[in-house]
Amino acid sequence: MNQPDATVEIKSRIETTFNTVSDAYDSPEMRYFPFSADYMINLAKPKAGEKVLDIAAGTGMVAIPAAQAVRPDGRVQAIDLSEGMLNKAEKNISNHALTNIDLHVMDAENLEFRSNYFDLITCGFGVFFLPDPLSAVKNWARVLKPGGRIIFSTFNISAFMPMAKWFKQCYEETGNPYPQTAWQQFSDNESCLSLLDDEIYENKQVTHKQHGIHLKDEHEWWHIIQSSGFRGILASLNDIQQTELRSKHLKQLAELKTEEGIWLDVEVIYTQATRCLLYT
Repeated sequence: MNQPDATVEIKSRIETTFNTVSDAYDSPEMRYFPFSADYMINLAKPKAGEKVLDIAAGTGMVAIPAAQAVRPDGRVQAIDLSEGMLNKAEKNISNHALTNIDLHVMDAENLEFRSNYFDLITCGFGVFFLPDPLSAVKNWARVLKPGGRIIFSTFNISAFMPMAKWFKQCYEETGNPYPQTAWQQFSDNESCLSLLDDEIYENKQVTHKQHGIHLKDEHEWWHIIQSSGFRGILASLNDIQQTELRSKHLKQLAELKTEEGIWLDVEVIYTQATRCLLYT
């Protein structure tokens, strides 16, 4: 399927960014990701024997607990655009001695699975990266069985504040326009539910959960910037600009430090639904 040049460019940029950060993505400073993955699976309640599709699987944080839940006869198909992330997922899966996860480099907007196949679709922090998320979530229903479930996670509007706001301000002070970011999309109940077409999905519900942590100091936040999607934004600056931004931003963050460290808000929104039985 031919895609507009803008769509191809967006996907290429996402692939490059996450290939770059894949080795550091499981760092202790980003432990909110596995916390969230476990919580998602607790909400989704996959059953033994079920078939699960994990979209934007990354390093396997959702796929692994899902695979554990559907054993011995169930199986997880995990897809991602980034081969680097999936290579890291393969190592994590091996460390857990799991043999019921298959990894695929695949576009979430062009699923290569047969219709009416999966019992559950999961997508951890991936839907906002899609160039056309509304169309994608609609099309995901094709591979779900009637009555099959879907769950996806996004960040609440408060997540990573005020750090993310300050980072943007420091970036703009370099004289460059701040790149359009995706991760702050679908940051409230209404926008999340808007992705679920009423003719396709029913039993819609939204759950909020705080997965925030205390960082030891401002340097741990900077490590998050270098190990996450923020890395792609930072990479658009030259070395001198990056150094100036880092110095200014770390001074801001140091002011937040208490005896417990620096609080990092990571409130997550989990959106769930089931595919309508009569949808074809």
